[in-house]
Amino acid sequence: MSAFEGKTVFITGASRGIGYEIGLKLAAGGANIVIAAKTDQPHPKLPGTIHTAAKDMETAGGKALPLVVDVRSEEIVEAAVSKAVETFGGIDIVINNASAIRLTDTLSTPMKSYDLMHQVNVRGTYLVSQKCLPHLMKSSNPHILNLSPPLNMDAKWFKNHVAYTMAKYGMSMCVLGMAEEFKEHKIGVNALWPRTAIATAALNVIGGEMIKSRARSPKIVADAAYHILKRSAEECTGNFFIDDEVLRSEGVEDLSGYSDCPEDQLIPDFFI
Repeated sequence: MSAFEGKTVFITGASRGIGYEIGLKLAAGGANIVIAAKTDQPHPKLPGTIHTAAKDMETAGGKALPLVVDVRSEEIVEAAVSKAVETFGGIDIVINNASAIRLTDTLSTPMKSYDLMHQVNVRGTYLVSQKCLPHLMKSSNPHILNLSPPLNMDAKWFKNHVAYTMAKYGMSMCVLGMAEEFKEHKIGVNALWPRTAIATAALNVIGGEMIKSRARSPKIVADAAYHILKRSAEECTGNFFIDDEVLRSEGVEDLSGYSDCPEDQLIPDFFI
């Protein structure tokens, strides 16, 4: 029996990209996937909706609940969590994947963009975690996994896009604090971040085909998440994981299947 059979996973931003791949991976293990994302109708530039994602995850072997969710709204998040519990009986895993990005310097960052990044990345992560925690406390192996980087105070990670860095580090600070706060409840709270650029539709919009061709597939992040979430939540908490380190710790040495690009030509991700 799979470690995820019958488990309910609440994933933000799961209609495409990394969130989608994690959902697909866990659905293949028999999980119930709550697809909490904003894309209800096809996007002109980006593939996938909550409905196409739900169909794919059910085809993979899981059950799916597609919900239109704006993680900035307390009322909408509360309603989504209630619907997930009503549908599946509880919540076992939360994956805070939804994120907003604008890689601009201080003078080039409109306050509207600053606010969006902080509302989605930090507030959204905090809010979703807060509303799910009472249900996680009832789970046998509860996890929160944030898609955020290791905390590194080197100024080079701030100087070119300080607003974005602050927003992503806010997600990581949630890991630092909540891991300790909920240790007595045996809830594992961890972060996961890719070693290299990841070939998502969002990356293609930001960097074009050249950067995408030197990136790894989002499947590597999904596979790493799979291994983290199988671990004992009581013993695995407060960590800032890097995707390829997780896989190597599980005995996976050959990572060539995640990219057509030679290892030495892959583009490192931010914060690594």
